[in-house]
Amino acid sequence: MTKAAQLDRDAVRIGDLVIGDGRPVVVIGGRDARWVRLRGDGTIPGTPGAPDGTSGDSAGPEHGDASGEGSSRDRAVAEAGPLLMEPATVADLSIVARHADGVVVGAAWAADPDLVRAAARLGLPVVLQRGAGRNGRAATLEEWLAAADDCAAEGNEAVVLCESGGHAEDAAPDLGLMRAARERAGRPVLAGLGADGGLANAAVAAGADGLLVAPGAPAPALAAAHEAATVMAALVRRDDPETLGAARAAIDRVDAALATLLERRAALAGRIQRLKPVGGFRGRDMERERRLVEAMARRAPSLGAGRLAPIMNAVIEAGLHLSEETRDGEERR
Repeated sequence: MTKAAQLDRDAVRIGDLVIGDGRPVVVIGGRDARWVRLRGDGTIPGTPGAPDGTSGDSAGPEHGDASGEGSSRDRAVAEAGPLLMEPATVADLSIVARHADGVVVGAAWAADPDLVRAAARLGLPVVLQRGAGRNGRAATLEEWLAAADDCAAEGNEAVVLCESGGHAEDAAPDLGLMRAARERAGRPVLAGLGADGGLANAAVAAGADGLLVAPGAPAPALAAAHEAATVMAALVRRDDPETLGAARAAIDRVDAALATLLERRAALAGRIQRLKPVGGFRGRDMERERRLVEAMARRAPSLGAGRLAPIMNAVIEAGLHLSEETRDGEERR
């Protein structure tokens, strides 16, 4: 295997988006990349000349389902980021080749080696979904990885594996199988969330390099996916940014996670103040705070107890002030 092919396996570039190799978690179908399903007649849903008579942006496809419908939010997403297209039949391949930055091979296609090879021959990065085929049976891990090998046999190593669940489109992805595929193939993996963002955090924690949100998914599902890609990813993934912009983006994700945890800590500290016999500043347990800092220093040895102590003192005092302000407000009511 050439070095270039190895790089393709570890991290796949789709337009200006890189998936895998420890890069930030991406949301496809959200702000990072668009995804449109074609209808099988060689036309783009929602564009002039489509058989259903819908009109759209003549500059390119809209993010939406095969009906061509999309909210203003969907159209705004469609204006930026790389475009992935999912063909319904071979008639769609020519338009994928002309307009797309990547091709999504749906579960039904993935079960047919000839169709997988045809998609791979486009020379575009391939997102290969595992799910129910036309026979209603979900592909096994071995069949899924064999489909990736079919792409490689056509000279296309730029394959991203997407675990989308077993049967129905809204089936929950098998996150254990997704992790196993990552370990076996060494390729980037996505978790297909459908239109439900409930498993977004679990998918990121399980090692997903990205989240695939169904076209036309409701705003809460997209919000959950983006939150997981920002906050959960900052907790479980190690970033190794190579540019100033990437480093600042990584710090922004860590800061978002810090803010989320600080808000949670303040809420718990407020609860403690209500449970303690003597609350507020008079009830501070300095010995416990010392042990807390020492325990944190074991997790952050580069900072050490000396640097962590003033940080945690500020955090604790902010929580105590908030608790007193909240109590005073409740008493006035």
